[in-house]
Amino acid sequence: MTTATRRRLRRPMLGTLAAAGALALVLTGCSGSGGSGGDITKLEFTKNAENTTTEPILKALSQNQCAADQKALPLEVSSIPQADLDTHIQLLASQGGLPAMFSAGGTPAEGTKLLKAGVLPDFEKELKDLGVLDKIAPGAISTIKKLYGGTFDFLPYQYNIEGIFYNKKIFADNGWQVPTTWAEMLDIAAKAKAAGLTAFSASGEQGWPLTRLISGYLYRDLGPDALQKVADGKAKLTDADYVKAAQQIADLGKDGYFGSNVASLDYDSATNEFLTGKSAMIYMGSWLLGNINSDSDAIGADNVGFFKLPAVDGGAGSIDQYPSNVGLPATFSKDALSNDGVKSWLKCIATNYGNEALKQGQITGFVATDPIELPAISQNISDEIKNSTDSVLWFEALFNAKASTISNKNAALLVTGQMTAQDFMKSVQDALDEG
Repeated sequence: MTTATRRRLRRPMLGTLAAAGALALVLTGCSGSGGSGGDITKLEFTKNAENTTTEPILKALSQNQCAADQKALPLEVSSIPQADLDTHIQLLASQGGLPAMFSAGGTPAEGTKLLKAGVLPDFEKELKDLGVLDKIAPGAISTIKKLYGGTFDFLPYQYNIEGIFYNKKIFADNGWQVPTTWAEMLDIAAKAKAAGLTAFSASGEQGWPLTRLISGYLYRDLGPDALQKVADGKAKLTDADYVKAAQQIADLGKDGYFGSNVASLDYDSATNEFLTGKSAMIYMGSWLLGNINSDSDAIGADNVGFFKLPAVDGGAGSIDQYPSNVGLPATFSKDALSNDGVKSWLKCIATNYGNEALKQGQITGFVATDPIELPAISQNISDEIKNSTDSVLWFEALFNAKASTISNKNAALLVTGQMTAQDFMKSVQDALDEG
């Protein structure tokens, strides 16, 4: 995962007047189709320039497994800055000029606009008709449905599950067992601090690594619909059960489990703290594998383990519900899929993308079936993704831009005791109420 993608995940892009104007055109009756499917002479893929991972895989497929599709409809990739992407795509939709395949949905709200405009396909139907629906991990489908209006309308070229990475040597040397409950995890955190270690590396400067813990506790305590209820107006973050979750994370800070400099740590510094053996654990997504498997990992990939965010005693959630995200996903134009050549491309991509991505060191939401030798930690994550069937989202996933910004900005204040749990949740809820 690129630094730009990480930033997008924690802070949805703000809409612009141009985007609003494009949306108005979409919603006032323009078809938003990509023209007649029969007119397509190439597979045009418009992506965000910051995404450097998808194109190499597609190009490898075009030269091998999808060579026949490449001959019939040559792949042509174009890139534009991510900050301009949603505006550009909304405008093309309003003009009936969408490319056959494109990245979109910098925030779930943007993707949902396209869905409501009727320009996105139902991949559950399309892939089932093509006989390749089983090539997508059920957990990835679950995540996309929760993010984008309840239907499977984007493809998981990127797919990350989140949980706790831990230093296996530190655990083994101290006789600590992998925790399965929140209370057991807190016990290990206390012992780590007593041993002179940071229990949890986290970036207070970015904020979202802390708020991910709030939502993680909420999902384990209240169940997988905890934040959907807030989005639907059926609950508020200021309700007692929600404030309790924020208090749990505030207490981690009060007890010193994030170390003394959490507020000033940026993402890279927090990652480095863990990978140099100064902390026992770090909450993070599977994109961290890039760092773990790199030469900069001082503790070595063999010394990194992964466990699911533990259960809360008496909670309504399940540890098998992974916090997940799909990065900046891509989709096809609904109209373009009336073209047999585009359908053939889709079938070939669905069948082969997971295997080719794994060859290039990437784990995606596509199922990989080819036997490829991976580092143990990567194989563990790959197996978890393949076997996961349900997912939950992150704290800000369903928030508006203002609420997301406030959440990330105030997270460090929460864990350093400069803001109470009640005030933190109220600041975010107030931004949600303002719309």
